[in-house]
Amino acid sequence: MSDRSGVGNVSRLPSLQEIRKAPKVLLHDHLDGGLRTATIIDLARERGHVLPSGDPDNLADWFRDASDSGSLDRYLETFAHTVGVMQSREALIRVAAECAQDLADDGVVYAEVRFAPEQHSEGGLTLDEVVEAVLEGFRQGSAGPDGRPRIRVGTLLTAMRHQARSREIAELAVRYRDVGVVGFDIAGAEAGYPPTRHLDAFEYLQRENAHFTIHAGEAFGLPSIWQAIQWCGADRLGHGVRIIDDITVSDIGPDGAGDGEAKLGRLAAYVRDKRIPLEMCPTSNVQTGAAPSIAEHPIGLLRRLYFRVTVNTDNRLMSGTSLSLEFAKLVEAFGYDWDDLQWFTVNAMKSAFIPFDERLALINGVIKPGFAHLKWQA
Repeated sequence: MSDRSGVGNVSRLPSLQEIRKAPKVLLHDHLDGGLRTATIIDLARERGHVLPSGDPDNLADWFRDASDSGSLDRYLETFAHTVGVMQSREALIRVAAECAQDLADDGVVYAEVRFAPEQHSEGGLTLDEVVEAVLEGFRQGSAGPDGRPRIRVGTLLTAMRHQARSREIAELAVRYRDVGVVGFDIAGAEAGYPPTRHLDAFEYLQRENAHFTIHAGEAFGLPSIWQAIQWCGADRLGHGVRIIDDITVSDIGPDGAGDGEAKLGRLAAYVRDKRIPLEMCPTSNVQTGAAPSIAEHPIGLLRRLYFRVTVNTDNRLMSGTSLSLEFAKLVEAFGYDWDDLQWFTVNAMKSAFIPFDERLALINGVIKPGFAHLKWQA
């Protein structure tokens, strides 16, 4: 068992195989960043889209290599090939169904998967048709062999921050919020495109009592976090890694352990006091240069200081990852045990954009019993 610093008994650390059995919760996962490479090849052939490779394994390697540049802008360029093949109703249904299946196979019991409808209209689909196709895919992919759902998937509709359609996408999210869309997001390159450019959309969502998250504090620093919260009213922060810039710690190692005293600036203190969830994606954050390594990722310190930290995948294809693998990397880097992994998971479920009673039912009926069983077996 670990102490509160996250340094545990090595002999009892959860293995990747055991973590896959744990009931996990995922809040930050991009639909166009998690395709199976075999599916990309199939869809590219149908659409006449040229890929860097026609071999599934080689294509997977290409996506990871292209994503390891340390640049968010370069990382985002890889999506030309995934978005490029997601331009028909049939393609969107297939990709969404396989996404739900893959997450369920990894032990995820609740996921919020986001995508930008405006990026999937090149084949002539309307925004409504795009959303309906994705929702149908999630419905199909969530069902097990017996017809009962293996996973619950909520959808976030994303607006691209460099475009001017955020109000339109916000209205779309509200229109479909009773049939599977649980919230709204903005994404894309942060530098030069502050969230305040989309104030109209955020004010509309607040008037409609709708939930939204904002990508902030990944490639850009504290100003983007401050704007997302104080100007735009974000419920959650997508990544939020740079909140670490508002924390000063003395006598503490890079793994976040130690007895150093932490001094929080006003913004960091506000984020912690208000329990604003941080959707952290360790592997992706390293790839885009937001963190130097997993072992030096701010998540170690933020967990020690009890910020509302959640663990996520971001883009499973580009990062060659899964939620289980993200947890396994944190176990290796910080010595986290089952209590720590449950803490992250309950944080995520508390922060989901579904009604309180439904969150509570998953926490008490699925997550806590599942972790208790795994701890009993350990």
